[in-house]
Amino acid sequence: MNPRREPLLKRLPALFEIPAPDAARALRRILLMERDLMLLVKAVFIGICLQSFDYSHSLWMGQISSTLDVTVETVQFFFGFYIAASAALAVPLFFSRRLPLALLQWTTVTSCLVDALLLAAMTVITGGLDSILFWLFIGLILRNSVSVPPGFSQLFLNFATSLCYVLVAGLDITITANLDDTTRKAMGDLQAHEELGEPFVLRLLVLGLTALSCYGVQAFLERQRLADEEAQEFAAREGQLHSAGRLAAEFAHQIKNPLTVINNAAFSLQRSLTENKVAAAQQLDIIREEVARADRAITQIMGYAELSEGRVEKLDVVAEIERAATQVFPGALPSGIVVQKDLRGPFPPLLMQRGHLAEILVNLLQNAREALGEQGKILIIAQSHRDHAVEICVRDSGPGIAPDKLERIFEAYFTTKEKGTGLGLAIVKHNVELYSGTVRVESVLGQGAKFTVVFPAKASPKPFIT
Repeated sequence: MNPRREPLLKRLPALFEIPAPDAARALRRILLMERDLMLLVKAVFIGICLQSFDYSHSLWMGQISSTLDVTVETVQFFFGFYIAASAALAVPLFFSRRLPLALLQWTTVTSCLVDALLLAAMTVITGGLDSILFWLFIGLILRNSVSVPPGFSQLFLNFATSLCYVLVAGLDITITANLDDTTRKAMGDLQAHEELGEPFVLRLLVLGLTALSCYGVQAFLERQRLADEEAQEFAAREGQLHSAGRLAAEFAHQIKNPLTVINNAAFSLQRSLTENKVAAAQQLDIIREEVARADRAITQIMGYAELSEGRVEKLDVVAEIERAATQVFPGALPSGIVVQKDLRGPFPPLLMQRGHLAEILVNLLQNAREALGEQGKILIIAQSHRDHAVEICVRDSGPGIAPDKLERIFEAYFTTKEKGTGLGLAIVKHNVELYSGTVRVESVLGQGAKFTVVFPAKASPKPFIT
């Protein structure tokens, strides 16, 4: 095999992978097709069939043989079972808001299989391979593609529907082989099929191509939709992050200059005092302290403004975790700390600035390392939720955090360490909230601490507000 073609062949299955639609879209598709459309179609179909069974005991050219008698009676018995099964499978559609989506999806798959079996039975007694009901198999495949989410379940269902037509061919040949000469002559223009021919192969090929075409079209449309949403997400995040940065920078610039003037004036006034006026000096000290506090807050805002300026990228969760772990725990540095990773992919890409995510991961890992000291264990867990949100946990086996300090752990300048600055976890909280994410901490004294960060699948970044 050509070595250049091998990577392409490996990537080919990924081109046809379709992410499962979100719960709301999947529910709308099921209700639209199965409840609003198919229930009406089934009611009309059942009415026509009941009338036909009452009109004639046989639907095949009005002729009855012992073999056809058994076939028709079997179909009539199965038809009764089909009516009961359809009624039972329709009940969940009317209570869809109270039932899990997975239950509705499997109910839909079961309903589609039952419909395919009934169609096969009706095709057998209305002409077999010559029946015009063949075209309804194509309709069933189209219906399956709408009701069942793309993936293995849809391919399996459409493959099973095609096998039902193979079952029609087998039963048609068996029935034809057991007809007597009188019935054969009464069949008139209908061809007595004793073996499978080219028309059957072509029809089976049409069913297979229809199933693959429906899946391919869905894959293309879904990827196009995801690409459009991703582009909109990029634009929204870039625009709002830049707006937040410009707002913070403008605010800092407008306030910092007057504070500098006030601070200089207070300092000059204090030096110009010739008399020992303690009260005035104390007031001037208060002014300078408050100006210094405001200056620190504005400096922090300017730091946030710098973080907000940048380029949003499509980040690989696993690669970013590995990069941050290597940065905090370089391989050449001997350490008694064991770092374990449990990365439960696959993960959707995170639309973020690389600097933001790096600050989050590095600060969390650095915080865990400082809590352990010389030895201990750190576990990094990452997983993707059903709604495509990404959750990253950093757990350490350190001494833990006292309950009275847990509420303040994310405050700026608050620290539980002797040499800590108190800014690391504050930056983590700020960067996570920029993307409408959440961060929480769980800890028990003597049992370590666990920091959990969750990034939603879609979020409009919001500016930092003090």
